[in-house]
Amino acid sequence: MTLAALKGPHIDWAGLSPLIALLGGAVVVLLVGLVPGAVVRRRIVPLLGATSLLAAIGLTIWQWHEAKSIVSGALRVDDLALALDLIFYVAGLACIALTHRGSVADEQAGHGEYHCLLLSAVAGMAILVAAQNLVTVFLGLELLSISLYVLCATEMRRETSLESGLKYLIIGSVGSATFLYGLALIYGATGKTDFAEIARALGTEGGGLLSDPLMLTGLGLALVGLAFKASVAPFHQWTPDVYEGAPTPITAFMAVATKAAAFGIFLRFLDVALIDLQVHWAPVLAALAAITIVVGNVGALGQSSLKRILAYSGVAQAGYLLAGVVVGSKLGIQATVFYLGVYMTMNLAAFAVIVAREQESGEGDDMAALEGIGATRPVLAWPMTIAMLSLAGIPATAGFVGKIYLIEAVVDGDYTWLGVVIVIGSMISLGYYLRVIATMWMRPAAGTVPAMAGAASEVDGEEARPAPAGETGGDATTQEGGAGTGRAAPEIVGVAVLFGAASLVFGILPSPLFDLALDAGRSLGLL
Repeated sequence: MTLAALKGPHIDWAGLSPLIALLGGAVVVLLVGLVPGAVVRRRIVPLLGATSLLAAIGLTIWQWHEAKSIVSGALRVDDLALALDLIFYVAGLACIALTHRGSVADEQAGHGEYHCLLLSAVAGMAILVAAQNLVTVFLGLELLSISLYVLCATEMRRETSLESGLKYLIIGSVGSATFLYGLALIYGATGKTDFAEIARALGTEGGGLLSDPLMLTGLGLALVGLAFKASVAPFHQWTPDVYEGAPTPITAFMAVATKAAAFGIFLRFLDVALIDLQVHWAPVLAALAAITIVVGNVGALGQSSLKRILAYSGVAQAGYLLAGVVVGSKLGIQATVFYLGVYMTMNLAAFAVIVAREQESGEGDDMAALEGIGATRPVLAWPMTIAMLSLAGIPATAGFVGKIYLIEAVVDGDYTWLGVVIVIGSMISLGYYLRVIATMWMRPAAGTVPAMAGAASEVDGEEARPAPAGETGGDATTQEGGAGTGRAAPEIVGVAVLFGAASLVFGILPSPLFDLALDAGRSLGLL
């Protein structure tokens, strides 16, 4: 055996540095979480988790415009992967801020374990969107999925949280198995696992592989598996129940980061490995996009739970994003990445307000929790109002600019009818977005439940009793509308105000996000 054969794979440590920061941080918070003392668990562990994400952000900016393959081509660092990574990191930081005070999820699951799983999920997303190989794709998908299965069930003394984790485990496992089977068939048809090699095989073998039943079956199964992860109808049924049952900070993280990860691999997998099969997958995805837009918007109309409203809204938004994937062009990638950035600001603002009202009222995530807060809590009402208007695509908001960008992409790609569906879906969505706004500003404030330590309240139809001091570490603040402090933690209000303002600023001055999207679009080298 030669010396060259004994060498391991080439690793670009600079390109891998953000991932090292995440995984290293996950190990550190897990170990520090074992140290006794409430101050260490509740203050130091979240701080270390946030520091890991901030380090990853700095290292990502350092690698900007450094398009290169790392770990012998299994991963690729380019502006598309780096732009999506920034979304994951910001969503992770917001999740830590929303969890820091007022949540029982990290108390019941263990602070170290909770933040370790969160960082592991972010690392899985970073691997997924940088993957250049079928095996690496599946590794990234499973790392993020397994972490999220557990995070959804971290409020272990609340039945709906356990139900959420179990449902996500079952449905997610079905999606993962379907996706893996599709990847296996694609490998069987091409004999390759590398994206570039698969594209080369499809290009050189001409019509043989392009019409091969094995290849087309693998493509179909892979698309179904990704559709599960992205909440694309009709594979979206798990979304409302999981979003409603999971701890709200985790729901916020899933709504933003998981969707960005799913569409990141949609873009790279379809536009790099399977671009020659666009004639087969584009019409199918266009039909799914239209169905998803209609199903999501209609499904949200009859909901009273804010988390279920945003879950169905997320389904509809997945349809809008899928429209950008359909066209398979640089403009489509740019529009999709831009809208993912916009989607992050809108949803984090909305979910932060929900977390705040869960702490302040006894209504949990019910619409009644927002009644009259335009007069009593304008600092929360304004971010939620901006978020709802932006999600609906009202002019002067970031959501409006994002939808215009998507419509421009689909019209340019000869899918004008899909642009019409986006407009119709946005009109339908006004029925529930404006209902949320009217509840805040046009209804009188309901009688508030006294937010006192030890008070009992109704949560998801069940009585929420104060936990013994040994179970919660003496923290009387709970997440799901139970005992609270009367005012939401300042960092939660700060998240709401920050991202609500961002949704407005990017609607008026979208240039920073445009530049980010332009760099991401150039990275795949499409026309």
